[in-house]
Amino acid sequence: MQPLAETSPVHSRRTAVRNGPSVKWFLLFWIVMIGIGVYAVYSYTNHLKQQVLSQLSTQSQQQLTVLKTDYESKIAVLTEEVKELQNTVQSFNELLTFTKDNASAKTDNSNKLYTQLNEVNKQLEALKKKMDLIK
Repeated sequence: MQPLAETSPVHSRRTAVRNGPSVKWFLLFWIVMIGIGVYAVYSYTNHLKQQVLSQLSTQSQQQLTVLKTDYESKIAVLTEEVKELQNTVQSFNELLTFTKDNASAKTDNSNKLYTQLNEVNKQLEALKKKMDLIK
């Protein structure tokens, strides 16, 4: 009777029932572990993405501040140069008016003043173009 007990259908069912739940729990455990791993990777990549975005934002703000400071300093320098040229043009205009009022037979002084005035006006226009380009 020994061989009958081992090969009976009841015995094979018992081993299948015994092995069934442990395999199910094993698969469930690995599915949960894989889910946790996927969630951890997703969370970590989102954390890294936020960190990179924050660093990029900080760097771009710093660069914008540097550019703004540089822009403002260039505008200030050009504004000073324009003011100086305007004062020079004004002085030349006054001198030219005085020369015209006191003109004698010699018109060379007047021609020299006109030439100098035209050169200053050209420089003034060039500076204005530079300011427009910077703006």
